[in-house]
Amino acid sequence: MLDVLAVVLAAVACVLAALALRRTAPRSAGEGVDALPEDVHGLRQEVAALKAENADALRHLSVVRYDAFGDVGGHLSWSLAVLDDAGHGVVLTSIHGRSEARTYAKSISSWSCEQQLSPEEEEAIEHARA
Repeated sequence: MLDVLAVVLAAVACVLAALALRRTAPRSAGEGVDALPEDVHGLRQEVAALKAENADALRHLSVVRYDAFGDVGGHLSWSLAVLDDAGHGVVLTSIHGRSEARTYAKSISSWSCEQQLSPEEEEAIEHARA
């Protein structure tokens, strides 16, 4: 009984979907896919400007967790790379020990740093770059 009801409901759904599609379908050639807005050039310029603006967004992120000291477990230390498309940004590192925690920030320019980077910081940058 339930099988028959399911088939009937599916058939009704198909009919309703066909009717909805018919209502939204273009009625003439002028209203079809070939009908583009008159200001396509302006829209393309706006998209290009948005893409250029987005290039400066800090969207390349990576976190590397690790044990900084042999006597402390749980991967409580971490390095976080936050960079834009050109590789400009920052690497934040937090080193956790038994009695203290220290946090460092290093500026990154063109995917490299003037200061010495730890292997974990380098790994975070490489993962963010990929």
